[in-house]
Order: sequence, then C-alpha cells, then structure tokens
Amino acid sequence: MSDWGKEELELLRNKILGMARDAELDDDPLRWFEELYDFSDGDSSFIPWSDGKPHEFLIDWASNKPSNGRALVVGSGLGEDAVFLSDLGWDVTAFDISETAIKWSSKIHQKSDVQWRVENLLNLPEEWEGYWDLVVEIHILQALPEGIRESAAPNLATLLSKGGRLVCIGRFDRSGKEIEGPPWPLNRQFIDSIGRGLKQISFEVKRRALDEVDVQRYISVWEKK
Repeated sequence: MSDWGKEELELLRNKILGMARDAELDDDPLRWFEELYDFSDGDSSFIPWSDGKPHEFLIDWASNKPSNGRALVVGSGLGEDAVFLSDLGWDVTAFDISETAIKWSSKIHQKSDVQWRVENLLNLPEEWEGYWDLVVEIHILQALPEGIRESAAPNLATLLSKGGRLVCIGRFDRSGKEIEGPPWPLNRQFIDSIGRGLKQISFEVKRRALDEVDVQRYISVWEKK
C-alpha cells in the first residue's frame, strides 16, 4: 500500500466506508470485515491495517518480556502479530471473525505453530475465560461501531488468567471531535474501561514513524491480580 497514490488510497477508504455503512444498515455491522478480505482476492495491499510486519508498539513491548505461556491475538488479520509472538516463544492462538482472513493467514504462515480460529469477540468459547497469560488486541475495537465496541470490550479482561496481561493498541482521540469511521479513535475514558477490574501497569500515547502528523496512537497494558 506504500506504493499507492493519494487518489487510490482515497478510493479504497471510500470503498471500506461504504462496506461498513451498508453492513450497519443491514443490521450486520461486522460483515464488512469478511467482505473486505474477500474483495481483496489475496492482495494484501487492499488491507489497510496490514503491512506484512507486526505492529512496532507490540515489538517494543514484547521483545524484552518473558515469552512463555498461552497468548491470544484478537482479530488477527493476516497474522503478523500472532507469528511474531509465536517466534518469541509464546503458545499462540489467533482468531478473526473473517473466515477468509484465517484461511489466508494459515496459508501465508504455513510453517508457524500458531493455531488459527474463526471466532467472534462478542461470543467467544466459554473455555477461554480465565485461560490466557497474554491477550493482544490491536486496532480491533477502534474498527467497531460504538454499540458493538461497548459490548465487545468487556470480554477482553475476562480472558486473562491470574497474572495475565492485556495489551491494547489503537488510535487515540485527544480532540473529542466526531469523525466518520472506521476507524474511530478512542478516548482515555473508554480505553480505561477496557481494563476494568484489572491493574493498569502502563499507558502511553505516541506516533508511529510513518503516521500522519494528526494521528496519535495509544498502547495500554493491564495485569490481572
């Protein structure tokens, strides 16, 4: 996507916004994820959140941490973050609501030990509750309409085992202005609510090297005591 021109990027954004609006009007607001992966037809340049590399905030956070235990990657997309954690030594399960994304990931990363699953954050397996030593959510909550987001976010904390950590990364809303999403940047009040009942051990707002000047992102980490 780095080779795309401004006009091409705008056309793609409008295509995604149209998919998201139509899905919401049809009372199936998460449908557009599968539609986009299917529309992309195996060309990852159509997936705006995928650049073939794990998120740099996750790299910075995880690279100097113990890497043993069970890790869950939420909304795993094309699997870069999941494979990164697996390579560090985590026993990784990754899920996405899009069946096409999961099939695509398992094909790209055939040599990886990651377990790929099609699941919905709103309705996860009961046996996952309290099971995971690490849960990672990157740019998923910000892609959900507000009503869905408020229902989905509390499910993350319930997944952690004692001593487990939850890592969330996304766009940060400092201005409070309404924008046409997805994505919808998240404010501090909502971000703090994600980890309700957990101990927040770090929170940072910063930019990625290639981010536009007005884009800010957060990384928040909680621990279950």
